[in-house]
Amino acid sequence: MIPLCLFTFIASFFLLAFSSRWLISALTKIAKFLGWKEFVVAFFTMALASSIPNLSVGISSALHKLSSLSFSEIVGGNIIVLTLAVALAALAAKDGLSLPSRTVQGSAVFTLFIAVLPVLLIIDGTLSRAEGLILILSFVVYLSWLFRKKERFTKIYDSIEKPINLKIIFKVVGTLVGSLFLLFLAAEGIVSAATFVSQLFNFPIILLGILVIGLGNALPEIFFGIQAARRGEDWMVVGNLMGSVIFPATLVLGLVALIQPIRVTNFSPFIIARFFLVFSAVFFLVFLRTGRKITKKEAIFLLATYLFFILAEIFFI
Repeated sequence: MIPLCLFTFIASFFLLAFSSRWLISALTKIAKFLGWKEFVVAFFTMALASSIPNLSVGISSALHKLSSLSFSEIVGGNIIVLTLAVALAALAAKDGLSLPSRTVQGSAVFTLFIAVLPVLLIIDGTLSRAEGLILILSFVVYLSWLFRKKERFTKIYDSIEKPINLKIIFKVVGTLVGSLFLLFLAAEGIVSAATFVSQLFNFPIILLGILVIGLGNALPEIFFGIQAARRGEDWMVVGNLMGSVIFPATLVLGLVALIQPIRVTNFSPFIIARFFLVFSAVFFLVFLRTGRKITKKEAIFLLATYLFFILAEIFFI
């Protein structure tokens, strides 16, 4: 039974990673066909696609009345995005991540606020449906602000070399639908396996979400960030990473809370996670606003922060 559970857990993550990759590829081709702009592709297409695994796990966990698993993996995922993903992208870039735009600077402040908002709302142990609506409203407010910044919509995304026609679009739409099906199938496997492991080894399912599922769901953001940084597409990197914090922490958690209010009975795994989430969000903002770039030295600091977070969760819980 245990080998089967572990196989299901690992296989579901691989399926999640591959189906996410197929989904991102499909959405990127659609964006090319529609003539969407670079930031739209990064923030909306890539970040939304990368957040679908979070949504898949969130809906599945809510339906199984384990919505706290969704909350924990999003908290863990946000820490990973603000430390590990940013650090690896900056190290992969030729000279760090250069981000001089005022829109990016403003988005960084909002990202800091959004990253800690769910932790503040659930301080009483419950993220209610009303608080879920607050998170969704926060997302809408950010979009309203963002669409007023026309500078982010001036560069066409043109990294796809082959011409796109209607025949290819139909094929892409088929890939899109198939990828979504596989994503939800993988999410079911992850939630079922995580529940089994938690009960068998008496291991807090919240901690499992923070350390393991959060990392698994953040893999698409990490891979995309490294690839975009190597090509010198800093806009794409920051659009994806900021969107990967904002989408799950607002839209995904808000929808999960509407389906099933999130209740946390054991806050001990969140004590360390909450500290590192605030710590990493603050330093991400500080680094971004000093020199308007994230240097390789700052990237090493963020990478060390993530490693300390892992050690702290393992040895102090």
